[in-house]
Amino acid sequence: MTHPFLDLAPLTPAHFAAIEQRVARLMRTEQDVVIMQGEALLPLEACIRSGARPGSTALNVVTGPYGQTFGNWLRDCGATVIDLAVPFHTAVTADQVREALTEHPEIDFVSLVHAEAATGNTNPVAEIGEVVREHGALFYLDAVASIAAEPVLPDAWGVDLCIIGAQKAMGGPAGVSAVSVSERAWRRFAENPRAPRASYLSLLDWKARWIDGGRKALLHAPAQLEMLALEACVERIESEGLDAVMDRHATAAAATRAGAVALGVLEPYVHEARDAAPVATTLRAPAGVDASELVARALAADPALPLVAGGGALAKEMIRVNHYGPDATRGAVHASLAALGAALGEAGLAVDLEAARRAVTAAWE
Repeated sequence: MTHPFLDLAPLTPAHFAAIEQRVARLMRTEQDVVIMQGEALLPLEACIRSGARPGSTALNVVTGPYGQTFGNWLRDCGATVIDLAVPFHTAVTADQVREALTEHPEIDFVSLVHAEAATGNTNPVAEIGEVVREHGALFYLDAVASIAAEPVLPDAWGVDLCIIGAQKAMGGPAGVSAVSVSERAWRRFAENPRAPRASYLSLLDWKARWIDGGRKALLHAPAQLEMLALEACVERIESEGLDAVMDRHATAAAATRAGAVALGVLEPYVHEARDAAPVATTLRAPAGVDASELVARALAADPALPLVAGGGALAKEMIRVNHYGPDATRGAVHASLAALGAALGEAGLAVDLEAARRAVTAAWE
């Protein structure tokens, strides 16, 4: 028996390279782009283990849980880590980064998350990139959530390592990811005796055997289904237009924020709209209401809604509306807020569903 997911023709190196080129255009970069055969944690960790080493000092910006993970990896590599942590309801500023770099001139690596889907904030990368470039540190950026939801411009911003994943705003597969690598970053990797080699984490292997080899022979059998899905989602973005996709995400975020406030009992977790990520809107549950129980009640009617409670310590207080990819639509926002409103009503709170509906409609129009 045949199946559309099975018995496929081999994915040739030329086809792999063509997909890589389309991803580079999406990222608007002239740097080398490596598509890695795994979820975005693979290049996120690979870049840190290639670029951090004993004797290096890293400024690790923490605006959510991923920043905390990066700090752990950096320490495990033997780097001295200076954490710049800000409350999860806000964004870091370029001035805060400049102050940390001035106080610690030995910093040679800066790690930052662009948009934190887990906490709903986004950071001003363009301004921060200018500060990092003036200092001369290597700039590592997690753009997994932000790519296709807001501008991601690694070349213009001076980003040396820009990591993306397809599973959020791109609306693609989770099992494949990519990273753009500057010439500075390649040199740093090559000078690091601890950089992974002969390893699934090795970016230097991709450079030596794939890029420098003229992209004629892959390192290993490609994740064919994920690569084809990646190609399909990039094609869909190209067809809609990247600017239109980003506008759709921005509108979904504005509509969700306005509609949630109009319900009358929810408030945005991220205080300022300018700091709010376009991929997810986080909301603070009313006093006395458990966010995880509220979300479970809302999902009981429709388990497909893009609703989730906050992770870890935030599970009882944070509600997250994941309006990204195929859920960055008016219908998904209306349905999510209607379900939350109904669940709040069942919990005994008075909500204004009609006001929320009008607010969403007005924001979208």
